[in-house]
Amino acid sequence: MAKTIAEINEKLKKGKAVVFTAEEAVAMAKEQGVAACAKKIDVVTAATFGAMCSSGAMLNFGHSEPPIRMSEITLNGVEAYGGLAAVDTYIGATQPGKTTGIEYGGAHVIEDLVAGRPIELCAYSAGTDCYARQSIHTKLTLGELNQAYLFNPRNAYQNYAAATNTTSKTKRTYMGTLLPHTGNITYSTAGALSPLLKDPHLRTIGIGTRILLCGGEGYVVFEGTQAVNKAEQLENGDVQYAGYTLAVMGDLKGMKSEYIKAATFDGYGPSLYVGIGVPLPVIDEDMMADIAVPDERLYTCVYDYGISTRSRPALCRVSYAQLRSGEVEIGGKKVRTAPLSSLYKARLIAGELRGKLLDGSFMMTQAVAALPFRDRFNGLNAKEEK
Repeated sequence: MAKTIAEINEKLKKGKAVVFTAEEAVAMAKEQGVAACAKKIDVVTAATFGAMCSSGAMLNFGHSEPPIRMSEITLNGVEAYGGLAAVDTYIGATQPGKTTGIEYGGAHVIEDLVAGRPIELCAYSAGTDCYARQSIHTKLTLGELNQAYLFNPRNAYQNYAAATNTTSKTKRTYMGTLLPHTGNITYSTAGALSPLLKDPHLRTIGIGTRILLCGGEGYVVFEGTQAVNKAEQLENGDVQYAGYTLAVMGDLKGMKSEYIKAATFDGYGPSLYVGIGVPLPVIDEDMMADIAVPDERLYTCVYDYGISTRSRPALCRVSYAQLRSGEVEIGGKKVRTAPLSSLYKARLIAGELRGKLLDGSFMMTQAVAALPFRDRFNGLNAKEEK
């Protein structure tokens, strides 16, 4: 029997809803079957906590006296975008510091703000009749900003590739340090906890879906950049999904520092670890069937990141159960595996969201529009100018 989000929300308000984390729902489906779970479970919570480079924050500082139209802006020495209104800016997570380089960047500024630490603002302007001031140098905290929104164009990656390196040299990448001669494999997707692998057809996740973003309230605002809805039917009947993504937004002032962490990848630069929890209403048996797919039947491909091209070769297909076992066999060689995302933190987020649903402090929203369907994304055809 089909259920609606409105009906499930009413059960949540009355304290009668049954809410499981995705891992709990997978385990229950193995024991009792999909049909029984679809009748019994109302909501499943999925989550991820991983490095999400396409992240950043919109900030409004408020006007000074006399006012200034900021055109050159740094926050703790990290350049922020000055091409918006007078005292608005966007700071990107991967922007390195002017003096600190990759050791401290935009992600660190965002983490410092959420943690309540003061940051140094330096801004310059050519000056105009209505914005006479030409420079400002001050310190401020998150609470002193008018608005501070985390706005991430590409997050919650559905199913990222695993990475290795077949060359004779160590490679330092956004997938971590890859040892030569296929010395290790790194991966980043949360597998059976990954929100977009639990709703691969985007039946309940859409524009306006309320999510738990870094411990605070957030929303899905559009498709993420480079989102694709590709799926491959495998010989064993399972499906391997490609890489849909979400654009998300939320108020920095309501977030928790334990769920938003800056990181520096050696040789690559800063990135931001972002915690996302998504409630998935079990609207029917088909939805439950997607939720119930375990790590053993969720797959990604291992790619050779030693080759720096868009068309780098796929070496093999592996399940997340294999990746989490600690080793994968490639060409007769057992290769160590290591996650870049934190399953521990993802479990905490899924559990926290479950608690909020059960105590009535978090209600689900009906999407106002479906997310776009795309089966490919474009790349640049670079040509040298003569």
